[in-house]
Amino acid sequence: MTTQEITSPEELAELLGAPTQRARNKERTVLHQRDREWLAASPFCLVATAGADGGCDVSPKGDPAGFTLVLDETTIAIPERPGNRRADGYRNILANPHVGLIFLIPGRTDTLRINGRARLVRDAPYFGDMVVQGHRPVLAVEVAIEQIFYHCAKAFFRSELWKPETWRPDVLPTRARLVKEVEAPTENLADLERHYGPDYASRLYV
Repeated sequence: MTTQEITSPEELAELLGAPTQRARNKERTVLHQRDREWLAASPFCLVATAGADGGCDVSPKGDPAGFTLVLDETTIAIPERPGNRRADGYRNILANPHVGLIFLIPGRTDTLRINGRARLVRDAPYFGDMVVQGHRPVLAVEVAIEQIFYHCAKAFFRSELWKPETWRPDVLPTRARLVKEVEAPTENLADLERHYGPDYASRLYV
């Protein structure tokens, strides 16, 4: 059997079929009160970006629930905390402001999706509302909302993501051993284990 590639929107539509009327009409451009409540309850989101050359990045962002601030009915802001300084997604935003966001609430099988145009802000009056453990954010991503809607639960049901009985955290080596084997084979494993050990969580905001 040969590989059969899909090469046109028409071919894709023929294969998948037409979306339901509800699916077609669920997009909005202004935050609903329920959207605000969702953002207030969400401690985690995924930020998708693409550079000028089409290269893509998806970065996880997490903080205490409500870390995403609603600035007005069409604008939100996401804080950045100290990380590995690669800034892949932020470099993409500088070249191409279009972003896609998925907000999760632990245990919920539906998600909130927001697409829009982003800009990077190094300081703003609302940074004081983003302080966690005494630390202001490094920067913030402001997103002007162009599209907002809820996504159905099927992926979560299929994956059984929130069922603890399906979790297998030990199926792969520890983070320290993965770094040693895959990223930094010349580094000392004991040093890596100390770095990613019990004190790792105490350094999240410094």
